[in-house]
Amino acid sequence: MWHHAAVHPDLAYTRRGTPGAPPLVLLHGIGHRRQAWDPLLDDLARDYDVIAPDLSGFGESPAFAGGVRYSMENACEHMLDQFERWGVAKPHVVGNSLGGAIALELGSRGLVSSVTALSPAGFFGPVNRFQALVPLLLMRLSALLTPARLLQRLAADLRGRRAIGAILYARPERHDADHTYGDSLALKHATAFERTAREGVTYRFASQVPVPTTVAWGTKDRLLPYAQAAVAKSRLPQARHEPLPGCGHVPMADDPELVLRLIRQTAV
Repeated sequence: MWHHAAVHPDLAYTRRGTPGAPPLVLLHGIGHRRQAWDPLLDDLARDYDVIAPDLSGFGESPAFAGGVRYSMENACEHMLDQFERWGVAKPHVVGNSLGGAIALELGSRGLVSSVTALSPAGFFGPVNRFQALVPLLLMRLSALLTPARLLQRLAADLRGRRAIGAILYARPERHDADHTYGDSLALKHATAFERTAREGVTYRFASQVPVPTTVAWGTKDRLLPYAQAAVAKSRLPQARHEPLPGCGHVPMADDPELVLRLIRQTAV
């Protein structure tokens, strides 16, 4: 059984599961980290070779070089390079938010075997694009300006955890103090945050995806509201579209069992 965490010369990642099992790559969102997938790892590792990286400039992974854009084209080329380094070809890919958009882009290029996209970016309307960016930037600013010691104290208090996680999670109280503090530090130290957000201002997903695809959306998503699910359905009519009742923007934390079922139904 795989069961280790490693820091690749390029990306930090966690790899778990059985060598030779179908590869499954998990991609987190902007300002987040690979530990977002922890609620799913034990279950998925039974049947897949699971790799959860920190995207470039997030978590423990270094950012792209200064002159390299955080475009989707570069993101896909980089992930394809990582697949080769990890020794996997056409893995199943699951992504949340920014990671969901990258997963769909990889799928549109035929580089993966299936896509499960959870509240993916790229389906903004003319108004809700800024409705998403404003709270996201406020979260980033708050993390930058709040001393780490105070973030730790807030994370140790249930009311503090609810306040910190209110935008991302429908049930932030599910997290313990260490997880909440770790999320706060990841957002505080996300070296690629602004460069990624600038690209996101104009990003729009409008391709077709020729591999099995599920797009699922939390009905209580406060960052990318559930109304965007209808936009995704209109642009991707061939995909499976599912609501995630009671879930926020990071549904694998709010309802792991529901998300596990969707992944297993898609990554076959």
